[in-house]
Amino acid sequence: MNRTEYPRPQLQRKEWMNLNGEWDFAFDDRNAGLKERWFQAGHAFDRKINVPFAYQTELSGIGDIAFHDHVWYRRDFTLPENWDGKRVILHFGAVDYRAWIYINGQYAGFHEGGHVSFSLDITENLTWEKETVVVRVEDPSMDETIPRGKQFWQEQSDAIWYTRTTGIWQTVWLEPVDVTRISKLRMTPDIDRGDIIVEYDVTGEYVQKKVEIEISYKGERIAKDTVELIDAYNKRAINLYNQRIFRTNFHHIGWNWSPENPNLFDIRIILKDDNHVLDEIDSYFGMRKVHQENGMVYLNNKPYYQKLVLDQGYWPEGLLTAPSDEHLKRDIELALEMGFNGCRKHQKVEDPRFLYWADKLGFLVWGECAAFPSYSEEAAGRLSKEWIEIIERDYNHPSIVAWVPVNESWGVPFIKSNKQQQHHSLAMYHLIHSLDPTRLVISNDGWELTRSDICAIHNYNHGSNEEKAKYQLFKNSLATKESILHAQPALRGIYADGFEHEGEPILLTEFGGIGYKVGEDNGWGYTSVKNEKEFVEDYRRIMEAVYSSDILHGYCYTQLTDVEQEINGLLTYNREPKCDLKVIKEINDTWHDVVVKV
Repeated sequence: MNRTEYPRPQLQRKEWMNLNGEWDFAFDDRNAGLKERWFQAGHAFDRKINVPFAYQTELSGIGDIAFHDHVWYRRDFTLPENWDGKRVILHFGAVDYRAWIYINGQYAGFHEGGHVSFSLDITENLTWEKETVVVRVEDPSMDETIPRGKQFWQEQSDAIWYTRTTGIWQTVWLEPVDVTRISKLRMTPDIDRGDIIVEYDVTGEYVQKKVEIEISYKGERIAKDTVELIDAYNKRAINLYNQRIFRTNFHHIGWNWSPENPNLFDIRIILKDDNHVLDEIDSYFGMRKVHQENGMVYLNNKPYYQKLVLDQGYWPEGLLTAPSDEHLKRDIELALEMGFNGCRKHQKVEDPRFLYWADKLGFLVWGECAAFPSYSEEAAGRLSKEWIEIIERDYNHPSIVAWVPVNESWGVPFIKSNKQQQHHSLAMYHLIHSLDPTRLVISNDGWELTRSDICAIHNYNHGSNEEKAKYQLFKNSLATKESILHAQPALRGIYADGFEHEGEPILLTEFGGIGYKVGEDNGWGYTSVKNEKEFVEDYRRIMEAVYSSDILHGYCYTQLTDVEQEINGLLTYNREPKCDLKVIKEINDTWHDVVVKV
């Protein structure tokens, strides 16, 4: 099984070459490959691997979960003749954790960070005959200061920690580009003015070149702008209303993007030298606004109750890598079938194809990054660097409405009173806002918040069906603002010392986690039931407590699927429903009977 779909949906060019598939592969447990110059021709690699699946996975063809901190990849390829004269860019969707790239025995570049994309211009390294790419990877299995998320630093997964992912785990691909080309595209919707603000950078000789911008909606062109370049950086605000309320079939009643109406506009940007096309890219955007005020989250200037599900993005045969594009799409469809309108993508920077389907299908996403378990100044710097790259890659996706840089004080265990760790939380909050002023930022999802746009609380203290008193305490803890803010669900306060609630919306962003074993899978959950009937009854009981609160303005239920030893999903690890999904949807849809108080 290979991943063959176009990997970068927000900036598409017509010509490209997929390098997924079989590569030569080798473990380098002695870390001798660099000294022995494995990147040069002649060295024999003793294994094969199916890229983009990590060696720990079944789909890689290897399936070895032992520690191998240094691994090597090699692949030969031949470029199309019509690419000669172009610059050739080599793209990696993600490589965990450090990667050194060699082309035809020559060093071409380096990247650190296991969760985001990177690219190299390899033109000067090419022979235009048979080409060879070699990738050396270092992934320190036991280093707790690198952003690793749910990847365990011991060999056997346990509790909330899962099997590691080492090396290439997203698509590797090539594309030819002109020396002068569009190198960056950033689109910011302004629904209050009816504008889409388009920013783009041009690499190369831009003087006396022109850029044409065409915007269409469902095949009908609605705007065209031509710009003569006088600088490498350009910014244009294009009005889509054009002083007409009823403009085509996307007038003001239904033109914005939302889960109920995931309207998307197509945009094409053409870079020309006279009539010669130097570059042409296709993309899309959604007219969407998110902000908070009056203790509520607003979507497109209307209060919006978020019904999210925690989604960890693991698959039994591929771990962090979805077996196919259809698997990414299907996870969203299943969540929608159950009445959720979004997800919190937990401790993972997800494949851009998932975000594409969220944009297309109408599914809110809280973007999160893998946390480092232990704090150090170097760890803080690594996380900051990854967030800069995350936002640059994913800024244009309308489905993303919030960013979560820290979860449950992971990596900052003393944040309650430790000023340095508090400053780290604040720094991440302000860094993300400095890069992206259009979305909400949650400074420490769960508890011990510093400055935050949402008061995001975790509480699993709802007990089992037999624990009536415990359940009543859980229900009471959600009843008033005072009871919520004074609760200590994990023996931790909601805010760190020196910080307090400042009117931001309150959401219950982790709860539930009902453990229900289907088949032979053993594992654990936060509570436990024996059969499908009890599973549905327990889900209904917990959701009734959530919906009875006039203070909560949204939630995130734990979780979409089982993951390894966790059997607390609404679906099994193989995405089989644990009950009739229509029943879950019926329970989730009781929110329509809840009055959201302004």
